Amino acid sequence: MNELVTLLDYERRAEARCEPGPWAYLVGGSGDEWTMRENRAAFERWTFRPSVLCDVADVTTATTILGKPVEAPLLVAPVAYQQLFDADAECATARAAEAVGIPMCVSTFTCRPHETIEAMAPGVDQWCQLYFFQDRGLVREHIEAAVAAGCRAIVLTVDAPRLGRRDRDLRAGFQIPPELPLPYARAAVGVTPQNPAEQFELLSASVTWRDLDWIASTSGLPLVLKGIVTVEDAALAVEFDVAAVVVSNHGGRQLDGAPATLDALPEVVDQIGERVEIYLDGGIRRGGDVAKALALGARAVLVGRTPMFGLAAAGEAGVRHVLELLRDELSTTLALLGCTAPEQLTTDHVQRAAR
Repeated sequence: MNELVTLLDYERRAEARCEPGPWAYLVGGSGDEWTMRENRAAFERWTFRPSVLCDVADVTTATTILGKPVEAPLLVAPVAYQQLFDADAECATARAAEAVGIPMCVSTFTCRPHETIEAMAPGVDQWCQLYFFQDRGLVREHIEAAVAAGCRAIVLTVDAPRLGRRDRDLRAGFQIPPELPLPYARAAVGVTPQNPAEQFELLSASVTWRDLDWIASTSGLPLVLKGIVTVEDAALAVEFDVAAVVVSNHGGRQLDGAPATLDALPEVVDQIGERVEIYLDGGIRRGGDVAKALALGARAVLVGRTPMFGLAAAGEAGVRHVLELLRDELSTTLALLGCTAPEQLTTDHVQRAAR
């Protein structure tokens, strides 16, 4: 894979190998895709402030996430329908995450159940991403399956009471094939071809803060809220005793006009950063992007599209290489900033770019 040396190379290879519908689903955003573009542009609004003549002979990217050692401050974000991109689907992604030593969040719309992923990648740290179907019994069954398979956290996505309008999906006529297994969703969605908006209509739009206690008591696992972009919601999350929050706008796929996550991160960190762990997703394409997020207060970042570029381009090996690229670029960035570990990054290492 000598010709695949950057994430952009993987993106181009993945596009060449994907059908138009799945590709539109993977790379598209909602509305005019302003928020999706802003997620990337936000990283260009910050520059580094390196310290020189520091001993950086021994640099590590290792850290902890929810108290567990990991080899890099990275998590694979939950991405649905992975069989669209490779026959091994989530199992390929899990083996790659296991090899790199980072956790993987498994989508409610996974094509492989948690127990199969655990069997195929027994060393991967699985987290269960949760959507709330209108049938609460299905939600309970999903949580119980996640617990039985050893998942270590529940990640409740909170920014999707209904699906954002995704014009690329509509133009491409994207339909979810009925042959996709979808072990935690098929009982609700049935077996006829549907687009993502039709499947999301089966989710509950009535979930509120009051439901967090039920999720936590049903699972007994740490609860992570994914989709926080305001200090008000961040403060509420702490009141409800969550373990962590993900500053996320769903990769620009929900509310177009929501702030870029890197722009939203500092005020969330100021509000709750000393009380819970804070993660970030959205727009990460380089290890330097990871470093900027960490410097602004994130404990770790989630990456979704980029591992899928690897999966579509080269299967398990592609996912692994993409994750290794992010890890290795982060290591180089740490050294050039004068740091030897992710925890050493602070706001002193970044500044707003001159206009």
